[in-house]
Amino acid sequence: MQGDPALYDLLGRLGIPYEYHEHPPAPTAAEAARYWQGIDAAKCKNLFLRNHKGNRHYLVILEHTHALAIRDLEQRLRQGKLSLASEKRLRKYLGLAPGSVSPFGLIHDEEHHVHLFLDRHLQEHERISFHPNVNTATLVIAFRDFLRFLDHLGNTYEFLDLY
Repeated sequence: MQGDPALYDLLGRLGIPYEYHEHPPAPTAAEAARYWQGIDAAKCKNLFLRNHKGNRHYLVILEHTHALAIRDLEQRLRQGKLSLASEKRLRKYLGLAPGSVSPFGLIHDEEHHVHLFLDRHLQEHERISFHPNVNTATLVIAFRDFLRFLDHLGNTYEFLDLY
């Protein structure tokens, strides 16, 4: 099984069942969509952003078919312009390589630095899917278990209308 062994260990300790789907490398949601046939779950894109000063980092999660209303988010946050965080920041805060961005990377954010913005429409789904910290597989878990996972980690999160 491909992915982060620490993630599988934590899911096991939390008693969170998952469905595993292996596929060729898929560094973007658009590319991953080619391998999602038969997967009954919300399919997400995950954007790792930083504020203008570079002292705050955000993981934004929304369905892959929607575009983020980034200007609206910038106005709500009042943190200046938001931009994609660098590869160095991605490794530092989430322990991930570009093309593998996933909320499962929060297991590496021991200081709970990263704040999550989840599109409110995701709550309408029973199941949700993400890369297991590598882009050659997809994990599907129950949405309620995903929230339990986030609560266990301790990172702050909120639901917003993101598009």
